[in-house]
Amino acid sequence: LVMKMESPPTVLPTLLSNQSVKGCVPVDNTVENMLFGLYYIIIFLLALNGNSLALWIFSRQRGTSSPANVFLMHLAVADLSYVIILPLRATYHLTGGHWPFGEVPCRVAGFLFYVNMYASLYFLACVAGDRYLAVVHAVSSLKVRQARFAHIASFALWALVIVSMAPLLVTQQTAEVDGSTVCLQLYREKASRRALVSLAVAFTPPFLATLCCYLLIVNSLRKGSRLEPALKLRALRTIGLVMIIYVVCFLPYHVSRATFILGYGHPDLSCQTQRGLALANRLTSSLTCLNGALDPLVYLFGAEKFRGTVQRLLCRDKSGGSAATSGELKGTHESSLSAKSEF
Repeated sequence: LVMKMESPPTVLPTLLSNQSVKGCVPVDNTVENMLFGLYYIIIFLLALNGNSLALWIFSRQRGTSSPANVFLMHLAVADLSYVIILPLRATYHLTGGHWPFGEVPCRVAGFLFYVNMYASLYFLACVAGDRYLAVVHAVSSLKVRQARFAHIASFALWALVIVSMAPLLVTQQTAEVDGSTVCLQLYREKASRRALVSLAVAFTPPFLATLCCYLLIVNSLRKGSRLEPALKLRALRTIGLVMIIYVVCFLPYHVSRATFILGYGHPDLSCQTQRGLALANRLTSSLTCLNGALDPLVYLFGAEKFRGTVQRLLCRDKSGGSAATSGELKGTHESSLSAKSEF
């Protein structure tokens, strides 16, 4: 996860000099900026409401929480930590690619971008590992699958990610380009081979761990398990949703960044190709923010208590707060809760 930052003032001139040799200049299309700005506003509203509700529900849970719920609660915190700066990113686009907030907010925006992305990757991997133990090693893993161990692992991951991204908070991250202030952490991250290694080290382990755990879970469910058919279907839906988040939100960004790093500075690269790589970098960077809006669906499928609370809230609204309906749902929920059904 360690991403050692080079001095940004040396990165941008190098990037611009490569473009100027061929007469290439960055193009900030007005329509693109408007679409990106609106996109970030929509994601901000969806992610803020969904994750705030999730954090409220998780914080009000009574009794012993499951490890999966602990990891999902920390995932909600990670999402909210980045959601709060999405309006700044929207403003950047709506003002035509100008960063009006100054140096410190630019550093914080880049720092929270990476913290959210890699914390989310690792917390989703932790959920996958917990689900693997619950399904494949249900009895033998009971001593390990405890909430306090999940909290210890979560705080260790927070420390690892924060320390790894801390250099972003102490290095210059803004530059003046053609009369506008540019935040280098918005689509102008450094393009060195060392950054390529950092991307591989940060993304590959949690992705492979999650993929392996879910393949083993699917294999176990296919061979037969004690889970009821409805719970098996719920488990498969959760697996599919998490893998969709990986494939849609995180995989394109890392593939695009690797391609950008390997090809952008190549002397034989055409102007059109350079601009295509830059646009792909923008698009895939924006997709990483989508995980904040999709993660509440993981809470809905992956946390029994979260799902039960949401169902009671919805039924209460429809029935005008009927206590009988709410109590009936609560009884049904509690009778169906088990160590292996928390998908």
